[in-house]
Amino acid sequence: MKRSICYLLAAAVFVVASAGFAAAAAGPNQQVRSLLDSYKKEAGVKSFSADEGRKLFNSKRTHSVKKEERSCTTCHTADPKQSGKTAVGKVIEPLAPSVNKERFTDPKKMEKWFKRNCEWVLERECTPKEKGDFITFMMTM
Repeated sequence: MKRSICYLLAAAVFVVASAGFAAAAAGPNQQVRSLLDSYKKEAGVKSFSADEGRKLFNSKRTHSVKKEERSCTTCHTADPKQSGKTAVGKVIEPLAPSVNKERFTDPKKMEKWFKRNCEWVLERECTPKEKGDFITFMMTM
């Protein structure tokens, strides 16, 4: 009797863990997939590039007025799986959805932060292609 309960518990743990792995393997949630699809349509592309997203994340740019070098890594660190800090020292949770399950779950929030951060780093809004590449890169982390 005890042995069969142990087998049942082990089977239940396996099923729950498998479901979690399947969800992670499925990639972005439906809302994010819809947003990526709309970015594809706006950008006129069939797919996004994780490599281009990595380049965007790591590229450094000198601000035209303040003459300081900026990149996504200035605040988020070079490792998207690690926490970062704003210029005033506020902790920023990791960007990588593999570590931070809240990332890329709310399209409205994503748009807000893309607008703010692209303006800060690039001194312009990001294009739909850049947003799609960036999200695609982060989903690989």
